[in-house]
Amino acid sequence: MRSILRPTGRRAAISLAGAVVLGVSGAAVATSANATGSHTAGAKTAAWSRACDAPAAGMAACHALHVDNVPEHIRALGVTPNATPSGLGPADLLSAYNLPANGGAGQTVAIVDAYNDPSAEADMNTYRSQYGLPACTSASGCFKQVNQKGGTKLPRSNSGWAGEISLDLDMVSAIAPNAHIILVEASTASMTNLGTAVNTAVSMGAKFVSNSYGGGESSADTGYDTSYFNHPGVAITVSSGDSGYGVEYPAASPYVTSVGGTALKKDSSTARGWSESVWSTSASEGAGSGCSAYDSKPSWQTDSGCAKRTVADVSAVADPATGVAVYQTYGGSGWAVYGGTSVAAPLIAGVYADAGTPKANVPAANLYSHASALNDVTSGATASCTPAYLCAAKTGYDGPTGLGTPNGLAAFTG
Repeated sequence: MRSILRPTGRRAAISLAGAVVLGVSGAAVATSANATGSHTAGAKTAAWSRACDAPAAGMAACHALHVDNVPEHIRALGVTPNATPSGLGPADLLSAYNLPANGGAGQTVAIVDAYNDPSAEADMNTYRSQYGLPACTSASGCFKQVNQKGGTKLPRSNSGWAGEISLDLDMVSAIAPNAHIILVEASTASMTNLGTAVNTAVSMGAKFVSNSYGGGESSADTGYDTSYFNHPGVAITVSSGDSGYGVEYPAASPYVTSVGGTALKKDSSTARGWSESVWSTSASEGAGSGCSAYDSKPSWQTDSGCAKRTVADVSAVADPATGVAVYQTYGGSGWAVYGGTSVAAPLIAGVYADAGTPKANVPAANLYSHASALNDVTSGATASCTPAYLCAAKTGYDGPTGLGTPNGLAAFTG
C-alpha cells in the first residue's frame, strides 16, 4: 500500500467574522493546522477546511474543501426564492469556459468515490431544480448508484465523503446536464477498492470517469496503472491534489487526464469576462503539480523538466475563495460552497462528455495537440521550484494549470 496524503481534520471550527466573498482580490492567509485556509478582502473573510477525515495508512483522501463560514441565509434545508446559493453556479461556469448550455446528451459520466452518501440522488436533484436543469433520477434511468462491483448493497455512509459526492454530482450536472450519471461507491478509500470501482464504471458503459481523490506515490503505482486506469478510449479525470507543489497518485498515472486548479474571477476588463491564475492559498495548499517518481512519461508529454510523468494536463476552478455552489444534506445543512481540485476533476469530465465519445486511446493526448484551443493561464505560483514552470504559471504548459482551462470543446473533441 502507499503512504497517503496529509489532510487535516474535517471541518475544523473557525472563528471568523464576515461573509464569504467569491471572486475578489486580497491576500491569502495561512491558518492553523486544522483550518485549511482562508482568503481575506477588506473585512470579509472566507475560510475553509478539508471535507474528509484524515485517512488511515494506505487510504486515499478526497480533495474537496468545504467553505465553513458561508452566511446562514444560504444554509436552509429547502430551496426558496430568497435562498439564492452563494458560489459559482452552472451559468457562471458555462460562461467562464465557453461551454454549451445543454451538453452531455447521449453520454454517460461515472463518478468514483469512497463510502456512501444516502442523500446523493435527492441532493443532486435539488441542485438541478434550483438552476433549472433537467431532473436525473434512478426511476427514469438517468441516475445509478452502485457499489464498487456494480451491486445495490451500498457501503457504509460517511459524511465527509458525502460532501465530495455532492460536489462531484453537482459539477457534472452543471457542465453536462443531459448526460446519464453513474455514482460508483467504493467500500473504502483504498486504491484497490477505488480502482475496482473505476473498472466497474467502465464496464457499466461510462466513457468518462471522474476521480477526486489521491495519496502519496508508491512503487505499486505502475501496477495500479495496468490494473485500474488503462482503459483505452475512456476519459478518466483525476484531481491533482490540494497540497500545493508535489505529486499524488492516481493523478500521476499516464492513462488519466490530470486536472490542476485555478482561481476564477469575473473580470469585465477582458473580452472573455473572466480571468484565472494559479490557485495557491499557502505553501502547503494549492494546486498539486510536479514530477512523478514512478510513472513513465507518456509520449505526448514533451516538457523537459521531468524525466517521468508531469502533473497536470489541464485545469479548472479550484480555489475555495472563488468556489462553487453545492447542495448537501448528509453531513451538511443544505447549500454550501466548495473548492479544491475536486471541483476541477468532475468539471473536466463533464467537458469531455459535452465533446462526445473520445477519439484517442488516452484522451489526454488530444489536449497536447490542441493546446491553442484552451485558455492559457499565465500568472500565479504555488511555490518556488526548479525548473520554475513546475510550480509557477507561464505562457504555454506549466505544472499547476497544465495546458490551460477549457475554452469551448475543441481541445476535448480531438
